[in-house]
Amino acid sequence: MPLDTFNTFPNDTYPRDYSLTGPLNARAQKTGLANAAWYRTDIPRARMKELMQRSDGPATRDTIIWLGLLVVCAGFGIYFWGTWACVPFFAVYGVLYGSAGDSRWHECSHGTAFKTQWKNDVVYQIASFMVMRNPVVWRWSHSRHHTDTIIVGRDPEIVAMRPPDLFKLLLNFFMLIGYPLALRDMLRQASGKVSDAEKDFIPEQEQHKVVFVARIWTAIYLATLALAIYMRSVLPFMIIGFPTMYGAWHMVLTGLTQHVGLAEDVLDHRLNCRTAYMNPFSRFIYWNMNYHVEHHMFPMVPYHQLPRLHSEMKSDCPPPYSSIAACYREIIPTVIRQLREPSYFIRRQLPPTAKPTPPLPSQLSA
Repeated sequence: MPLDTFNTFPNDTYPRDYSLTGPLNARAQKTGLANAAWYRTDIPRARMKELMQRSDGPATRDTIIWLGLLVVCAGFGIYFWGTWACVPFFAVYGVLYGSAGDSRWHECSHGTAFKTQWKNDVVYQIASFMVMRNPVVWRWSHSRHHTDTIIVGRDPEIVAMRPPDLFKLLLNFFMLIGYPLALRDMLRQASGKVSDAEKDFIPEQEQHKVVFVARIWTAIYLATLALAIYMRSVLPFMIIGFPTMYGAWHMVLTGLTQHVGLAEDVLDHRLNCRTAYMNPFSRFIYWNMNYHVEHHMFPMVPYHQLPRLHSEMKSDCPPPYSSIAACYREIIPTVIRQLREPSYFIRRQLPPTAKPTPPLPSQLSA
């Protein structure tokens, strides 16, 4: 790389302002980082058309398995409630609810899981409720995340800022911060208030839908609370609500591998995303999002085609990580180092067969 494509703003001070309403949003737009053209691996058009082909089959099969396991685990959890025998069933139920719900929310938000659009919409609404992400807010939030991936001041989904808040990251393995904040946002939205940050990426004509969904969710939670009071038991919340917390650990475990510790303010997903090989259980829960460079570079390729896309792109990308553990052998020392040296990040090295990263807009105009 003849130019340093990693350091867009080498003279920045830390901590940086990651808010969507701060000065770095305007700077990203001014310097051409916002809504920019990203690097893409060259793949023959005919092959790309094959990879983008949608099908109802894989997602229908996986959804039947997912919902079936949820019903079975909930049933046995309720049957054994009050004994230790309920614990393994609720443990599995929680992961299916709070972690598998996240990947279903994600893929169906792209509209690529199923060929039939109403199936994407139904699963998206169910999964959004499970992980407490307003489906209107997060559809637009995630669109911005893909448009401006890890662009500071633009991306609303950066989870580990510099310097990182390790205490917050650890607590959120069980959504001990994220879940209360989600409840707070639900109640705020139900009262008719859309935040300034949300207004930055949600079109004005869509904002009333945020309030409508939040009010439906609030009614469901109130009904759950009423049932819990009537039963004098927390059991209703073990089915609705609490699994978002106690089942979130796998979502966080895999989710942190996506971008944490990598470059900010670059326009090449090979430099700010990780692809890692994972076991079949994690791939089912995660719906193949471990192929994360591939997903970000070509987000309209369905999850079940990502392994094939990976094969097409391997020679143009950094080597994939061998496992989740391999990711964390890099992530943990990196975030610890960033506590004292927040400008530090991992520079992903491209193989000799890869095309180089194009210059950034600021370097072209210099």
